[in-house]
Amino acid sequence: METAAISSTVLGNGLRVLHMPSPGAGMVYVNVLYGVGARNEDFEHTGIAHLLEHLMFDGTKAVPSFDEPLESAGGENNAYTNNDVTCYYISLPKKNAELAFWMESDRMRNIPFNKKKVDVQRQVVIEEFKQTTLNRPYGDASSILRSMAYKVHPYRWSTIGRCFAHIAETPISVIRRFYDRFYAPDNAVISVVGDIPFSQVVEWCEKWFGPIPASGFVKPQLPVEPRQVRQRRRTVRKNVPENALYMGFHMGGRLDADYYPCDVISDILSNGYSGRFMTRLVKEKRLFSKIDAFITGSEDAGMFWIYSRVPDGVTVEDAEAALWEELEQLKKELVPADELEKVRNRFESDFTFRNLSGENLGNNIALAAMRGNLDSHFKEPEMYRAVTADEVRDAARELFRKGNSVVLYYLKKE
Repeated sequence: METAAISSTVLGNGLRVLHMPSPGAGMVYVNVLYGVGARNEDFEHTGIAHLLEHLMFDGTKAVPSFDEPLESAGGENNAYTNNDVTCYYISLPKKNAELAFWMESDRMRNIPFNKKKVDVQRQVVIEEFKQTTLNRPYGDASSILRSMAYKVHPYRWSTIGRCFAHIAETPISVIRRFYDRFYAPDNAVISVVGDIPFSQVVEWCEKWFGPIPASGFVKPQLPVEPRQVRQRRRTVRKNVPENALYMGFHMGGRLDADYYPCDVISDILSNGYSGRFMTRLVKEKRLFSKIDAFITGSEDAGMFWIYSRVPDGVTVEDAEAALWEELEQLKKELVPADELEKVRNRFESDFTFRNLSGENLGNNIALAAMRGNLDSHFKEPEMYRAVTADEVRDAARELFRKGNSVVLYYLKKE
């Protein structure tokens, strides 16, 4: 089937194969996306998805060092893990492209889980946990906010895990079961962008991935986060240079109707130097030294976050009051047409430049396929352009309710 020049098929073992031609390109970009992230972990064993990503680079019997053969072939590779998915991506010269298919198929099923190697990667991830969460100013803010916003859904912990004890102490058998369950062809999408024919892509996928049996994977049912009806507040004191104010509001997931209006709102408020927050709260009123608004973009019900720093001489209470005033204005007044148009144009520009990269394009179409709608990625510009001022106001009225909010005062030690 063809969708916006994308060819696709499904192997007998359930692996979804996507191909987008890039005539004349010297490099081929291969993304393998697994439908697994921190959301699939157990409350008592968190950080596994991220730890497993590290282990996937530690080699197999056939490929003892994953990076070495790729670099020798002129290629590069990397990966990312978030709460919803894990993605591995490789770029190689066209003449060496088959190497990516062999190596990715090998580590889809042959990670050895050698105790020595696992222990080495545990220490690497523990150090990362310490550097990013414990020893960096404001580093634990995201973890605190997640625990405030979510009470039953596994979004209540970060990808790095709830605590480094989980990374240090989770039995290898638990990590292995996680790998066996989720690292399987019927829970994966492979996307290929490059100047090679679709028939060649299918041939290589059948050759290297085809023999891997399906796991019989069934997408697990996760608990639905109950609707929040009362504001949740917390104050912490840490050794930080400035007071910080964090606010969050529950919104829908990536496929819900409010996703695009909420994303538009985040750009209206925090679209660089011309956003309302920067113009009014930083430059004019000087109530903040730094402020940003963004959405999580998560598959299940997500969050609209506001992260800010409050300079000395301004109380956090005054800063919060000013933020609420800005949010209330969005609930009462329609966004002017020129302001809305600016946001639409900015998205279209960003969308175009993001997709100039074969690596980004491959990742984006794989994500769209994982969500079950291959068309959705290429329809995003028209989805943003279709958002009206009335929809922005309606979304703001539902979003910016006190009972729908979490507020964290992250203050300097006295």
